[in-house]
Amino acid sequence: MGISLYIILAGAVGIVLGAILAGLFIKNNSKKIETEAKEKAKSIVREAEITAEGIKKDKILEAKEKYLRLKSDFEEEVGKKKNILITNENKLKQREQLLSKEMEQLKRKEAELDSKKENLSAQLHVVQVKKEELDKVTQQRITDLEKVALLTREEAREQLIEMLKDEATTRASSHIKDILDQAKLSATKQAKKIVLDTIQRTATEHAIENCVSVFNIESDDVKGKIIGREGRNIRALEAATGVEIVVDDTPEAIIISGFDPIRREVARLALHRLVQDGRIHPARIEEVVAKTEKNIDEEIIEIGERTCIDLGIHGLHPELIKMVGRLRFRSSYGQNLLQHSREVAKLCATMAAEMGFNAKLAKRAGLLHDIGKVYPEEAELPHAILGMELAKKYKEHPEVINAIGAHHDEIEMTSMLSPIVQACDAISGSRPGARREIMDSYIKRLKDLEDLALSFDGVNKCFAMQAGRELRVLVDADNVDDTTAGKLSFDISQKIEKEMQYPGQIKITVIREMRAVNYAK
Repeated sequence: MGISLYIILAGAVGIVLGAILAGLFIKNNSKKIETEAKEKAKSIVREAEITAEGIKKDKILEAKEKYLRLKSDFEEEVGKKKNILITNENKLKQREQLLSKEMEQLKRKEAELDSKKENLSAQLHVVQVKKEELDKVTQQRITDLEKVALLTREEAREQLIEMLKDEATTRASSHIKDILDQAKLSATKQAKKIVLDTIQRTATEHAIENCVSVFNIESDDVKGKIIGREGRNIRALEAATGVEIVVDDTPEAIIISGFDPIRREVARLALHRLVQDGRIHPARIEEVVAKTEKNIDEEIIEIGERTCIDLGIHGLHPELIKMVGRLRFRSSYGQNLLQHSREVAKLCATMAAEMGFNAKLAKRAGLLHDIGKVYPEEAELPHAILGMELAKKYKEHPEVINAIGAHHDEIEMTSMLSPIVQACDAISGSRPGARREIMDSYIKRLKDLEDLALSFDGVNKCFAMQAGRELRVLVDADNVDDTTAGKLSFDISQKIEKEMQYPGQIKITVIREMRAVNYAK
């Protein structure tokens, strides 16, 4: 037991001594580390101070360099401005010297003028004195003459005037008669010369419009696609365009027949697109025809603009430009209206220039003289009056307005351009081969035939075909049933018999097509 206690005590003493020794060791190390840290910190501070001092010196040097550079730039700028000021100052001095010289010259001239003015005043005074003396002498002589002739001055003047008046009237009458005789002899000759020169200087091609267009195809296999199963494609095309499609034995050609040039052109372009696309069926035909009609409207505007540019006519209202384009697809007595109007415009310009009038205004009147024929709405006015109203509506020149309205003598001519337009219209229309009167009457008869059918209720569209021997009437399926369609065909035939004159017979076909359309969503 005693030994164990001793051992325990000895162990405790050893632990205490170890702890004391460990504490002393740690303390000595801590002091050493602290000392090293302080020395390191001092070293870092010294390095930082040295680095800061170097940076400071660099910044100071950089600032000094910048200052010197700015100072140099400033001094250079100041030097330039100073030179400019010196230059301006020298110019001002030179101008002052010039002004001083000019002022001296002006003063000398002013002195010279004053001297001349004094001389003139003296001369005027002398003249005034002499005039007074002359008036006195003249009055004395008049008084002496009145005593001798026993007439006053007024009476003598009246007698002299009457004698001179009679003599002047006689001579003037003789001269007027000679001038009129000479004018009558030369007027006709000069007028013929102007007209002939105008015609010779205007070269225009003449192409009489017809009612048939030929559509060329690459092979006869395409004809079957155009006709379609049981003819449904060709019927759809005829119904959409209002023309007759003739597919016969003519190799590689299809004939498009119709009196309206716009319809024929729409049908031709639609056929061209359908053949190129290869998809030919009723729905596609209607879609292509609708797009083609829109393209034709755009082409009409383009034709009008191109015509105005070619003729050098500017400032025309957009609606008038569109009507000029529509002239391309209309004809008068078989003569294309746009070709006719262009020719009349050129003839008017040439004739007006020969006669010394405004050639540009005459050309404008010549181009617009027939725009009443292409007015899109039905009107009961003559085309000349209608064209005049349109020109007045779109603020055309008064002389142009009168020339349009008077070129067929519907109104009185108040401008010298009016007889020029009338004469040039006659020149263009009377050229050999320029017109064909049968064509115009034929087209009018077909138009009247269509208008007659359109006057019935329920009729949507109407197309005259086969040179007027067939009338196809498209009706609204919702408003016209099968029984009414038959009655409508009979009523139209009776009205045609009563109101129209025509050779042979006319076939009236009423087409009622029922379509049911739904959409799957």
